[in-house]
Amino acid sequence: MRPDGLPAWTRPHPHESLVLWGILLVSMLLLRLAARDLLALNARHRLVPHLAARWVHFERGDASDGERSAWARSLVSLAEDLVAADRGNVEMIVECSPTVDASEDAARTHGQIDVVLVGRHPAEGTLSVQLVELKQWSSVTRVEAATADLVYVEGIEDPVAHPALQLGAYHALFTGPTGPLNGLPFECGGFAYLHNATDESVRALLGVHAPTGPYAHTYTSDTRGTLLKDLRRHFTDEDDYSAAEYILHRMNLRNTPLLDAMVRSNGEDTVFTLRGRQKEVAEAVLKASELILDPPDREALVPRPQRAVFLVTGGAGTGKSAIGLQLRADLEAAGRTVKYASGSRAFNAAIKENVGYTETEFKERFAYFSSFVTPPDPPLDVLICDEAHRLRDMSKNWRLPAEKQGTKPQVDELLDASRLTVFFLDGAQTVRPYEVGTPELIEDAARRHDAVFRHYCLEEQYRCGGSDAYIRWARALLGVSPQKAYEWVPDGLMHIEVVDKPDEMEHIVRTEFDAGATARMVAGYCWPWSKPDKDKNLENDVRIGDWHRPWNASSESFCANGEPPSRIWPVHDAGIGQIGCVYTAQGLEWDWCGVIMGDDMVWRTDRWVFQRGKQRKDADAGVNRVAKAGSLDPKVRTSTLDDEDFARCVRHAYHVLLTRASRATVLYSTDAETRRHLRKLVGETDVHGLRPTQESIPPELRITRHGGGARSRRARRAWNKAKRKSEMMLF
Repeated sequence: MRPDGLPAWTRPHPHESLVLWGILLVSMLLLRLAARDLLALNARHRLVPHLAARWVHFERGDASDGERSAWARSLVSLAEDLVAADRGNVEMIVECSPTVDASEDAARTHGQIDVVLVGRHPAEGTLSVQLVELKQWSSVTRVEAATADLVYVEGIEDPVAHPALQLGAYHALFTGPTGPLNGLPFECGGFAYLHNATDESVRALLGVHAPTGPYAHTYTSDTRGTLLKDLRRHFTDEDDYSAAEYILHRMNLRNTPLLDAMVRSNGEDTVFTLRGRQKEVAEAVLKASELILDPPDREALVPRPQRAVFLVTGGAGTGKSAIGLQLRADLEAAGRTVKYASGSRAFNAAIKENVGYTETEFKERFAYFSSFVTPPDPPLDVLICDEAHRLRDMSKNWRLPAEKQGTKPQVDELLDASRLTVFFLDGAQTVRPYEVGTPELIEDAARRHDAVFRHYCLEEQYRCGGSDAYIRWARALLGVSPQKAYEWVPDGLMHIEVVDKPDEMEHIVRTEFDAGATARMVAGYCWPWSKPDKDKNLENDVRIGDWHRPWNASSESFCANGEPPSRIWPVHDAGIGQIGCVYTAQGLEWDWCGVIMGDDMVWRTDRWVFQRGKQRKDADAGVNRVAKAGSLDPKVRTSTLDDEDFARCVRHAYHVLLTRASRATVLYSTDAETRRHLRKLVGETDVHGLRPTQESIPPELRITRHGGGARSRRARRAWNKAKRKSEMMLF
């Protein structure tokens, strides 16, 4: 503790910022695919490059020649043997952490299992797991005659441990208290596979002196037949749900969606286990609240004058909202006055509609950035500002009287409103020109308020199935990152496919929705947006050939056919029949998301071209229609916005839309050349093994959130009416 009472992490000078960059090493996993799909990936010469890229992400270094060789040879040999055993359905998790401990020390200490084979037992039907060490050893000699624990391997100077000892340690961790199998019914064994060796050349590993146990089997080229027989004994050949989903869930690669977590807990807790860097951020804020704020249970004789500003930056799905909502619950429980502010109307409405707060309870806990033109007196203890990239220059709203209009920067209003302010920001999600939230803006404001400033950066993301590969691919595709666009490589965590027609996209999304998945269709703002008519009917504004659908309803109440108002469109079942845009989707997520790219962003030969559109009045229909294809977003297409900023807003909008899905994105472009470009980058879709259908998820892990918002008889009637209409639209 410093003499001035501030925590030890504060800087010597109150205006100097401290940025803490941390890479959270989540439970490592390079790839998860069924054996037959891994072979299909290898046939396209995309297996090893993908694994090498994932290795760089986790290890921060290039994969060695030995690793690349093992992937190209041993991994493929094992997959071929599974197919030969008629077990191509068995899923292979490559380079898997043996525990769910996400610390770097744990990763270094425990290492990674070469392959985890996951399926169901042919007799019991329970989870069946085999831990595999792949060795390219061709000959082995024993160090000591009386034991096989240590052996010499040709080409390696120092003696190495028998593979069974390594597998024994992995088995204990994988099935132990911190392992992914803890608490599940399972069969778990293991084996070493030396496909380059013969029994004679590795005799030192075999026989009575070798380690024993369910994980101590060793197979060579001579015993390949026995391996195939044992694989049939361990795994069923039936295709059903994905048993590997249990492992992904236990390894924190399948998060409970944020809103579902809030619904389950009735808002009192997010039901998230914050981990790694997320936990560090939350603990730092809680500690700062104790050191800077006055005690909540008694009046301070001399109020503390300090203020603090926390800035947490990170991309889509890094857990910013999870941290913020957990902090709100923890600080409120500690007796602090705290509010959670957001720039997203859809996010706030989703919380209010689904969590079960009364109007008063909601207003006590949640607010908008523009709610603090008049600062509270006394100031709040803590103000949590989510989606701070949506900060505006000033709090202006033409609907409000003059006394409720801001007269100074909105960021200053937020800092005046509390003693400790926490901002969560993603610079790649600014989608309108008047959104000014940047790290520099917030740091400058902290300096003006003489506040302690601390900056955390979250790197590891948990949306999109935990697939950092998908996030990097999407950013490169859109030009949001400097990386050149490249072909997508399926990793078994996130799925993407390109379709040629919008009705094909809708069929896929609706099929999963009807099976119980959460799903929506969204689009770039490339069509006029009509308000409901006097009878509250919606106009089919989004028109692509003979396929016509309405935008989500621009209204404050349910429409004629049960369509929900825009504020709850993302979470109400009746919203499946309308198309959303970036403003109603931002901050939320679904299992499946159909994304329509319009003519505001089209591919021409070797680059993206960005187009501003025009609309005209259709005298016969009495509504606007597209006159010139391109962006029709009134705030973005305006001629006062220069071309560079226009392109940035459009790129960022599609970046938001492409990162709303937690399992699969179905992509369609209205432009033929763009579709060809997208299909080239996405590649062929092996639907049989790679599309994560709702039926492929184990029943116990399926999260069904249907009926959102339908709490009254009137709302249920509206939902049933909308569902009938939606079903008719398919024919």
